[in-house]
Amino acid sequence: MMNGLIGKKVGMTQVFAHDGKRVPVTVLRAGPCVVLQKKTVERDGYNAIQVGFDQKPARKPYTTKPMLGHFRKAGEGAFRETAEFRVDNIDDFEVGQEIGLDQFVVGDRLAVTGTTKGRGFQGVMKRHGFRGGRMTHGGMNKRGPGSIGQCAYPGKVFKGHSMSGRMGGKRVTIQNLEVVEVDRQNNLLLVKGAVPGANNNFVLIRRKKNEGSK
Repeated sequence: MMNGLIGKKVGMTQVFAHDGKRVPVTVLRAGPCVVLQKKTVERDGYNAIQVGFDQKPARKPYTTKPMLGHFRKAGEGAFRETAEFRVDNIDDFEVGQEIGLDQFVVGDRLAVTGTTKGRGFQGVMKRHGFRGGRMTHGGMNKRGPGSIGQCAYPGKVFKGHSMSGRMGGKRVTIQNLEVVEVDRQNNLLLVKGAVPGANNNFVLIRRKKNEGSK
């Protein structure tokens, strides 16, 4: 059994639990993923499978001939996203095999990795939550960072100091997201809470080991 899938963030909604409580959930379209390559301990040093998600026509741009040759081993077409997952028994998988949501059940705990929304170049108040200076008459530092270093000694700004800069667009993993509902017919996972990234962004979904259904 594989411990994860590639998916796409659909959006957020809400569902109602059996006790009537409202639960905010993120809808993820997970799979089906196609096995593209098998990696073994003898050849690669570890057991893993490479899978592809979101099939696209081979004529689309940014699909090179080496990529097409790699994809062709699993069938026609190409894929927009690929990833590797470690597995215990490589013989359980075959190239071209489709993997769906059979491994997920309600109550599973997931780690979901995505790319956060890019915010561009931002100041310290938005980027780091600085309070800023006083906004009354005479205040000389409204939204500035204030002092950023010392005088003669050490005479520099220490590395890693909170300052203005590019915000967002980073790879972030959210741990312990609970599976609220599994729709195997439509390949949808409903997980409790928020997932990083904008709608239609690709995400990496990993099921935490030793976690079963509740």
